Amino acid sequence: MSIELSFRDELAVLQINRPEALNALSFQLIRDISAALHEVDASLARALIVTGAGEKSFCAGADIKELMNRTLDEQKRGAELGQSVFAQLDRLRIPSIALVNGYAFGGGCEIALACTFRLAAPRARFGLPEIKLGLIPGYGGTQRLPRLIGEARAMEMVLTGRTVEAEEALRIGLVNRIVEAPLMDAATAFAREFTGYGRLALQFAREAVQRAATTTLAEGLRAEADLSTLAYRTADAEEGMRAFVERRPAQFKGS
Repeated sequence: MSIELSFRDELAVLQINRPEALNALSFQLIRDISAALHEVDASLARALIVTGAGEKSFCAGADIKELMNRTLDEQKRGAELGQSVFAQLDRLRIPSIALVNGYAFGGGCEIALACTFRLAAPRARFGLPEIKLGLIPGYGGTQRLPRLIGEARAMEMVLTGRTVEAEEALRIGLVNRIVEAPLMDAATAFAREFTGYGRLALQFAREAVQRAATTTLAEGLRAEADLSTLAYRTADAEEGMRAFVERRPAQFKGS
């Protein structure tokens, strides 16, 4: 299997498992990611960790041999497939964490961009090198990267195709933290900074923050008011406020 999905307590772990190909993305692998995400969405997991097998690569991007000699219609449908699956990851009801353990190039970088958070090993490397092949990113990189690090820095990365190392990625806001080995333990600890909170509140909070990048301030404030009202109606909100008044830890049930 090129995709391995496992569950560890409240966490789901999706591992891209093609280490012999630096975890490169085939079209079938992208479809397998979609199937795994549907399974995660239907589960009781409170966070998803996405990583790559082996020590060298998170995901080295598209399988270039598979891209060659395609018709324009096939190429467009391939781009639309990647965009739709990565949008599925972006819209997942629970937060996702890209645990980048090596190369995150092309589509691999785009997977990381579609996650809620990005954690990088010191050896992690990021890049959108499609320009070097006479191509441009096609799975959302030109859209998510500028929203994350700003247009000027994103334009430089896309037009030069240069590699960004972990320390620079942290400095420009491409990653949230640099983590040391054991990497999965570090990712689990990071996830548990928020998995104890109400699942619906986390979902509404993420949606409210994401609106800020795509709408006006006035429209965003209206969305925030609506989402905060929805959160207020949940059983978890009632439990959280009661626990605060009673000076005890809240026991959130995800409802």
